[in-house]
Amino acid sequence: MDTRNRKRIGLLLEYRGNWLGGVYYILNIIKALNHLSDEEKPELVIFHDDNSKQFLDLIKYPYQNSVKIEFNNQYKDYIKSWVNRKDFFLDRLLEEELDGLFPVNDMPVETNHNGTIVVSWFPDLQHKFHPEYFTKANLVLREMRLKLLLKNGNNLVVSSEDTKRHFEKFYKIQDGFNFKVLPFVSMLDDFQIPEFSLILKKYEIPEKFFVVSNQFYEHKNHITVLKALHYLKEKGEHITVVFTGRMEDHRNPGYIDKLKNYIEKNNLESCALFVGLIPREDQLSLLRNAIAVIQPSLFEGWSTLVEDAKAFKLQIIVSDIDVHIEQLGEKGCFFSKKNEKELADRILQYWNSTIDQHDIFNSYTDHIKAFGNKFISMFSTDNISKEES
Repeated sequence: MDTRNRKRIGLLLEYRGNWLGGVYYILNIIKALNHLSDEEKPELVIFHDDNSKQFLDLIKYPYQNSVKIEFNNQYKDYIKSWVNRKDFFLDRLLEEELDGLFPVNDMPVETNHNGTIVVSWFPDLQHKFHPEYFTKANLVLREMRLKLLLKNGNNLVVSSEDTKRHFEKFYKIQDGFNFKVLPFVSMLDDFQIPEFSLILKKYEIPEKFFVVSNQFYEHKNHITVLKALHYLKEKGEHITVVFTGRMEDHRNPGYIDKLKNYIEKNNLESCALFVGLIPREDQLSLLRNAIAVIQPSLFEGWSTLVEDAKAFKLQIIVSDIDVHIEQLGEKGCFFSKKNEKELADRILQYWNSTIDQHDIFNSYTDHIKAFGNKFISMFSTDNISKEES
C-alpha cells in the first residue's frame, strides 16, 4: 500500500441503529475521493465499532486502514472529559498521528490536537425551528453539546448556506472560527440495481407510482402526502405513492400509528404503500422507475433524497423550504410545504403527463470531483483561517 506523501485523514464511521444518514455521508465522502486521480487520494483511517463494522465491506478504496474504537461509551467519555478537563475520546483517536480527523461532533473541552486538523459536522438546527419534535432533555443536551462545540472547536462543516445562516442567527461565532459549507452529493454508480420487474413483484406494487423515501420522522411531513392522496381520492383519482424508510421515531413513538390511522380512516390502503426500510439497491430501483420523487420535508440540512434524484436525473416534487430551493434552483417542481391541495395538483399533473418536466440535471462527475477536492482542502494548513464558503 503506497501511502507516501499522502495526507492521513481519519473518518468516524458511526452507526447508531436508528439513523443511516451519517453512515451514508461518510461512505459518499469515500466514494468521492475515489473519483480523484491517484496522486490526489489521501490515506484514510476508518474508525468503527461493532455496529458500524458491517459497512466496511461497502468501502472500496485503495489506501485505507480500519481501527476499532468503542463509540458506545462516547457520552460517558464526554462527561468524564468535561469533569477532568481532558478529552479522553479524542485523545484515543489522535494516537493514530493524523493530518485530519472528521467528523468530531463532541468538544467538551479545549484540547491540543498535536498538529491534527480536527473538523466537526452538524447537519442542521432543526431543534431551533421545531422544538416540538424533541424532548426537553434532548433539547438541553443538544444545545449544551453544540455551544461547547462552537466554543472549543475551530472548524465546522455544514451542508448548506441555509444552515450556515441559521448558525449565524442563533449563535455568537468566535473570531477565527472556520465555517465550511460542503453540500454532499450522492454517488450511485457502484450499486447493482435489480431488475424493476423483480422489485414490483417483491414489494407487490403497481407499475405506475410516485415514491417518498425518508425516515418516518414527523418533520419529514408524510401526513401532507397522505392528505393529498385523500383529496385526490375524493375527486375520483386513484394514485399510488410508495413510502420507504425506517418506520420508527424514538422521539415520537406515536407518529407511525397516527399515519396508519389516517390511512385506515380514509381508506387509503391501496394508495399509500408502506414498504419500510429496504435495501439501498431496491430503494434506488424504485426511485429510478417512479413517475417522480416526492420530497415533502418541513426541514432539512441538505436532502439526500434530492441528491439521489439529481444523480439519476429524475423529476422531483419538493416542498418550498429554503434549502430545497438552494439545492434545485429552477429544476424542481415546488409546492407550499403544508398545502396538500397544491401538492395534489402537482401529483395529478405528473400522473396525467400534463406538466412541463423540469430540465434534466447535468453530468455529476465534475460535481463529485469538486466535492472530493473541497473535502481534502479542509485539512490543509493554508485553509485554517475563517473564510467565506
